[in-house]
Amino acid sequence: MAFHVEGLVAIVVFYLAILAVGIWAAWKTKNTGSEGDRSEAIIVGGRDIGLLVGGFTMTATWVGGGYINGTAEAVYVPGYGLAWAQAPIGYSLSLILGGLFFAKPMRSKGYVTMLDPFQQLYGKRMGGLLFIPALMGEMFWAAAIFSALGATISVIIDINVNISVIISALIATMYTLVGGLYSVAYTDVVQLFCIFLGLWISVPFAMSHPAVTDIGITAVHQVHQAPWLGSINSLDIYTWLDNFLLLTLGGIPWQAYFQRVLSSSSATYAQVLSFLAAFGCIVMALPAVLIGAIGASTAWNETEYGVPDPMTKKEADMILPIVLQYLCPVYISFFGLGAVSAAVMSSADSSILSASSMFARNIYQLSFRQNASDREIVWVMRITVFLFGASATAMALLASSVYGLWYLSSDLVYIIIFPQLLCVLFIKGTNTYGAIAGYLFGLVLRITGGEPYLYLQPLIYYPGCYPDENNIYTQRFPFKTLSMLTSFFTNIIVSYLAKYLFESGTLPPKLDFLDAVVARYSREHMDKATLVKSDNIVLNELAPVNPRHSLSLSSTFTNKEAFNYVDSSPELSNTEDN
Repeated sequence: MAFHVEGLVAIVVFYLAILAVGIWAAWKTKNTGSEGDRSEAIIVGGRDIGLLVGGFTMTATWVGGGYINGTAEAVYVPGYGLAWAQAPIGYSLSLILGGLFFAKPMRSKGYVTMLDPFQQLYGKRMGGLLFIPALMGEMFWAAAIFSALGATISVIIDINVNISVIISALIATMYTLVGGLYSVAYTDVVQLFCIFLGLWISVPFAMSHPAVTDIGITAVHQVHQAPWLGSINSLDIYTWLDNFLLLTLGGIPWQAYFQRVLSSSSATYAQVLSFLAAFGCIVMALPAVLIGAIGASTAWNETEYGVPDPMTKKEADMILPIVLQYLCPVYISFFGLGAVSAAVMSSADSSILSASSMFARNIYQLSFRQNASDREIVWVMRITVFLFGASATAMALLASSVYGLWYLSSDLVYIIIFPQLLCVLFIKGTNTYGAIAGYLFGLVLRITGGEPYLYLQPLIYYPGCYPDENNIYTQRFPFKTLSMLTSFFTNIIVSYLAKYLFESGTLPPKLDFLDAVVARYSREHMDKATLVKSDNIVLNELAPVNPRHSLSLSSTFTNKEAFNYVDSSPELSNTEDN
């Protein structure tokens, strides 16, 4: 394949435009936040993200390179088709459920990161444990999409994969480093526009190629391969349901999502943003579905791609850039490539910022340096943005099974963090003992179920288990959802059992080594003054007052709505239970 100067120029123009927008956003908002609140302004954008920018940035967080490429691949692969393209519907439902049940309590209480309620109720150690799967999910996701981007660019303009990955990662890291959430949000607007325009421009040209059969015919009739609408075999229905629940429920407990929720100017806005993003995810998936259908409707031997077809060459995961390259005019394919590049960066920057936000606030500040100055926290965030960006890039370049690691880590988010989030927000009376037990039970059940992408054999063989072509056993039973439910109920049962044993006197108070039941005011638990502005607050009554900014750690929450939503407040539940 020849080196395409035009393609390189197109990529450079896209990247420079996105970098310029990111730097402009950082400059425009450089004075946002009071003297003691700059770190919070970087994490949640001063809580003044409007509907337009907020809707774009929340949509762009999900509509990344993996979302677009993966949807096109699922539709294209024979035997799977549209029936197995679960991401568009799954993530849209995830955003709707997040808006209905999770956005309001999280935003109303004025949290800064997703881990805040865990540390407030369960203590800093439990917050640290939950940081691990959350960090793994964000980092491996960023690495996976960087890896996909390198392969995509190499298909169309034939440049070194490593160079393209490094440059893309540098640009995303640079504007995230400079402007935080503001830069990420404003660049998301540009990136989402590029994705929408770039892919929709490409579709008519690809569809009108002489080698492409009418996709209406190939949807239900076998022409070049099985119909692209696909089907679900009776043996695979439980696997389909397990994966669908993983996307729908496991798509909620991500810092990248809650960072947008918590940056909204009000709880109502947070809910509306979730609904707008759900609609945006469906709309943005349509061109990817059509491109996958076009790939399934193409006689590849009549194109410059030749034989065998992409499926036979094991390039099905690259069907989107292949369609752009071989079925569209050169200038159109380059524009589409810019769209894919923009999609990748719109997700990668969110993951990097999310990971650094959780580390700087929940690990560094709340666990180790509660008296750290705001300036110190800002510098910790900047350093970790660079480190996490570099780590994701290194994994994309060096790891041979990045996608396998991401699948496993996203499973852990679903199995461990989601049931913990349900308990901390909606189940009164859970405590640290139940949280740890649920964490461990869920982790053990997931790992013992095996992971084909990592060539990890299962230790527990559920009904319907079968060996694949590599002789690695694959589960048909919905063991991921079983693991999640086990984690959820274990948390509740162990919490109430510990509470009963200590309060009834069956166990002496000295055995409450986590201070989760007996000790009313535990040093392990985050003090209310740590997580809310409480200088003039009667804690027993939670009297509403206007928040006051300061240089102390009490400035971590700035929202005056923080005390309006108190019915299911973790701190109230904890006080009453103790």
